[in-house]
Amino acid sequence: MQKKPPIVNILFGIIIFSLFLVNSGCQFEKALISEESKMEELWLTSGHANSLSESFTHWDEDNPKVVETDCARCHSTTGFVDFIDNLVVDTAPAVGTTVECEVCHTNREDGTLRTHDSVIFPSTEVVENLGPSGICMECHQGRESSPDVDQEITDAAVADDDTISSDIGFLNIHYAAAGAMQLGTVAKAGYEYSDNDYDSRFAHVTGYNACMTCHDPHTLEVELTACNTCHPGTTDPKNIRYYGSYTDYDGDGDTTEGIYYEIEPFKEKLYEAIQAYGNQTGFPIVYASGYPYVVNDTNGNGVADESEVNRNNRYSSFTPRLLKAVYNYQVSLKDHGGYAHGGKYIIELLYDSIADLNETLTTPVSLGGMHRVDEGHFNGSSGTWRRGGASCVRCHSAAGLPYFLENGEPDIEQEASNGLLCTTCHTSPPAVRTVGAVTFPSGVSKDMGDSSNLCLNCHSGRRSMADVDVELADPGPWSAPSIHYLPVAAVLYGGEANGLYEFPGKTYMGLNPFPSHNGRFNTCVECHMGTNSTRKELGQSTYGDHNVYKPNPADCVSCHGYDVSQPDPGFDISKFKFSGIRPGSIPDFDMDGNTSESLENEILGLQDAVVNQAAIIIGTPQVFYHGRFYNDLNDNGEVDDNETERDNRTVLADARVLKAAYNLQITYREPHAYIHNPFFIAQIFVDTLEHLGGSIAIYTWR
Repeated sequence: MQKKPPIVNILFGIIIFSLFLVNSGCQFEKALISEESKMEELWLTSGHANSLSESFTHWDEDNPKVVETDCARCHSTTGFVDFIDNLVVDTAPAVGTTVECEVCHTNREDGTLRTHDSVIFPSTEVVENLGPSGICMECHQGRESSPDVDQEITDAAVADDDTISSDIGFLNIHYAAAGAMQLGTVAKAGYEYSDNDYDSRFAHVTGYNACMTCHDPHTLEVELTACNTCHPGTTDPKNIRYYGSYTDYDGDGDTTEGIYYEIEPFKEKLYEAIQAYGNQTGFPIVYASGYPYVVNDTNGNGVADESEVNRNNRYSSFTPRLLKAVYNYQVSLKDHGGYAHGGKYIIELLYDSIADLNETLTTPVSLGGMHRVDEGHFNGSSGTWRRGGASCVRCHSAAGLPYFLENGEPDIEQEASNGLLCTTCHTSPPAVRTVGAVTFPSGVSKDMGDSSNLCLNCHSGRRSMADVDVELADPGPWSAPSIHYLPVAAVLYGGEANGLYEFPGKTYMGLNPFPSHNGRFNTCVECHMGTNSTRKELGQSTYGDHNVYKPNPADCVSCHGYDVSQPDPGFDISKFKFSGIRPGSIPDFDMDGNTSESLENEILGLQDAVVNQAAIIIGTPQVFYHGRFYNDLNDNGEVDDNETERDNRTVLADARVLKAAYNLQITYREPHAYIHNPFFIAQIFVDTLEHLGGSIAIYTWR
């Protein structure tokens, strides 16, 4: 048999390999086409593809049939691409497109996502680093904002908030402003009252903060399977309650219902207040579900009748106060998923609108039992979560403490957060981060033996008695170092932590043994997050175990005013106040002869004695406010508004007064010091009084 020449074998191999490549390429191309077809089928089920929707047919009867340039960015694929390329729509595009592949993809064949992670919102706020969500937020940002409402009012040039003006018109935030709701006060889509602070961007758990991680990018449906990882059994997002939302916002006693159901009563009350205000001004108002939305209630029946919902009957008797409230009401309605995107922000907007209308209503709408914000760690609108600077983020950001614990670096850069997250204290819920002994500012280390050590990291203060001595090493006058806010652990450990200024030759109470709380409630976790049979007997939910701002009264009443085994039918546990506690073992700390006053008042009595003695050294009457001495201008012993001005501060030129100012600040910086270690605080105040030259002979309890 004749052998083929080598060149023939080579050519034959090349042909076979080429056929293989061609076949593989065809198969790959078929796979791509198949995948593209699948994505298109999913997209066709979405609102983005609904070619019969008003969103895409509104201009069909116009002549010419084009989408207005102001609308084309979001209601036309051609318009969106034009905007992304030029940041403006130059030419009104023809009707006939929806939100198609080219909006999100630069290459529909391989699915390459369009890059656009910086968005300018109607408030003119620029939000960057949005990633793929930037595409979504370009159209889901609304068309009005808080500054727009203010501008509408300014342009009308009215005399006050309750002056009716036909120059004030209704402003419609537009539809599905989901991105703006998620960003909260960052985007300022809702009307934000100037005296209040608002929640920032709603932060979900890591990995679920982008639009595409919760919504299928093609069907737009919420991926409930992912939700069930943390919210087991969820079949309806309305039933989900955020972790970190432990307040009974609507006051109905249910702290397990979904945030959606917390918001609805606020909407109802705001609408009630809006109608009451309209009736009070003599121009009844009703809200309609469609354009023009707000109309005159011509027959006074409180309902938007079909005959009333027309352009000629639109409401034109707005006052500034009414516009703000109606605008926020519309904001709460137009993002149907607002409860999930930024529920806390919406609650704040609604609460503030009701409160503002109440200022002038003859019969205010009751907000009794309702709450605007969460407490402490989860109050995202608090200034606590707006702190900047690397030295603050350890405790003032959700990711700061985990970073510190894992890397041992106290000064780090982190993004501002909207309160704590589960992952601040948990590695993978319910697993809690393991933390050993914690070093206090004085240099001493303490270990509570449980996850309370997490609390110690941020609640041990930022200064100690050593910092006072450092201040005194410089020539006066001085400024008292700030121990910082809520240094609970420094108080709890008393003389062992050296957080306050201790005087030579004195012995101080250490870790509060008071008196071992009957074998329970001796650590942060036990007291603030513990559960016991008392709660269950009272029928109280244990969902609030993470409400770490204060312990549950049900854990305290059996020893401090309420015997669960023999309940007083007339006792109302909701009236229990921690400030009213006075354990039987407490002496008359301030020696005023009143042994029935609260423990808090005993400590405040000692504080007054210290302030009065300091005033003798200073030479003028003094008041103490927010950690500082001020001149008591009218010598009435009370802090008046005009006395807390900066130029009325007392100059600290005496070392004894400086030490007193440092110690006195504790009742402001740690308002529950009287509970956490009352004997230690009483000792500190009496010794401070003595250091100032006062007589302490009457304090026989020492």
